[in-house]
Amino acid sequence: MLLTRYQITLKRLTINEIELVRGHRNSTLIRQTMEFREEITPEMQLKWFNSINNANNIYLLVKYKGEYIGLLNAKDINWETHEMESGIFLWEEKYYESFVPAILSLMVTDMCINLFGWDTIQAHILKSNSRAISFNKMLGYELCENQEDIENQKYLLTAANFFKKTKRIRKAITTLFPDEGFVKFVVEPHDFVNDFGEFYIKKINQNTTVLDKKELGEKSIEYTLKVADL
Repeated sequence: MLLTRYQITLKRLTINEIELVRGHRNSTLIRQTMEFREEITPEMQLKWFNSINNANNIYLLVKYKGEYIGLLNAKDINWETHEMESGIFLWEEKYYESFVPAILSLMVTDMCINLFGWDTIQAHILKSNSRAISFNKMLGYELCENQEDIENQKYLLTAANFFKKTKRIRKAITTLFPDEGFVKFVVEPHDFVNDFGEFYIKKINQNTTVLDKKELGEKSIEYTLKVADL
C-alpha cells in the first residue's frame, strides 16, 4: 500500500522494515516522547508487528527526499463508527519544525475522507494533552458533548469542517507544491497476501467519489484522485 502526495510517500509497514523502525524507536530522541520507554527487543518488535498487521491498523513509513524519516499510524480503526487513533513520530529532527507534520496529518485524514468516503472521524485525546488538542482543533476537530469532565475526551471531525479549517494550511502548502493537486493510492501485490488489498478496494468502491483507476500489473492497482485544495 502506497499513498503519495506533496512529494511524500507513505508506505505500509511490512515485516521487512520492522528492524528499521525498532532501531529508531529505541533511540533516546524518540523514547523520551513515548509512554513506553523500555528497550524494545527484536522479539517484542515482532510480537507487536503481528498484533497490528491487520486491516484495522494502518502503519505507514514516511518517505521524503529518498529516505525514510518517520512512522505514521491510523490504529484501532472502527470502520463502522469511523473512530481511530492516529499518531506520528519522526526520527529526523530537521523536519520537526517544517511543513512535514502538517502534511502528514492532512494526508491521513484525506485518505479516510476522500478515499474511504468517511463523512466524519471520531478521535480520543487526553484532556491533559494540550498540544494535541490545539493541533487537532486546527484540523477542525471539535469536542463532543458531555466530555468536559472526562480525561480521555472524544472529538468529532466533519469533512466540511476539515476542509474549512485547513484551507489556509492547504493554500500555504500549495505554494510549495503547485503541481500536486492529486493523490495517488496504490494497492500493491503484497497487500493481497493478508487480504488487505481486497478489503481496501471494497472500501474504495463503496465511496461515491470519482477516482481514476489503473491496473499496474497483476494485483497492483493505482487510484488517482483530484483534490481541490483551495
